[in-house]
Amino acid sequence: MKPPQRNPRRKLLKHQFARELRAQMTKCEAKLWLELRRKQFAGLRFRRQQPVGPYVADFYCAAAKLIVELDGDQHYSPEQRGYDERRTRFLAARGYRVLRFSNVEFLRHRGWVLDVILGAIETVPRPPSSPSRSIAPSP
Repeated sequence: MKPPQRNPRRKLLKHQFARELRAQMTKCEAKLWLELRRKQFAGLRFRRQQPVGPYVADFYCAAAKLIVELDGDQHYSPEQRGYDERRTRFLAARGYRVLRFSNVEFLRHRGWVLDVILGAIETVPRPPSSPSRSIAPSP
């Protein structure tokens, strides 16, 4: 039995929305992107404005299951705080870690923000390396 089909139009709209957000990055997002892009941060690939479930993450690293959000002033209204909390719970329930920083924090303490992101990456459990088999087992 096939799983129920998701609405392909909704998926297309979400990807178009993410594309628009990439084209309209804030100054803070652009500055953080300069630090995270091209696998130059801890050797891991980050994506910007990446759809994750029903949401679009500012910055997303699949290898670390890490989402980094930069919040502007609009995130401090009671309605937006509630939305952000529900969103974070949804993502955390699916194994993602969400780091949230204000634009002001990033502008004033860029090094600290990058250290926190790096610390979150370094605490990701790595899969055990597979042992090399130089000698085939005897029958």
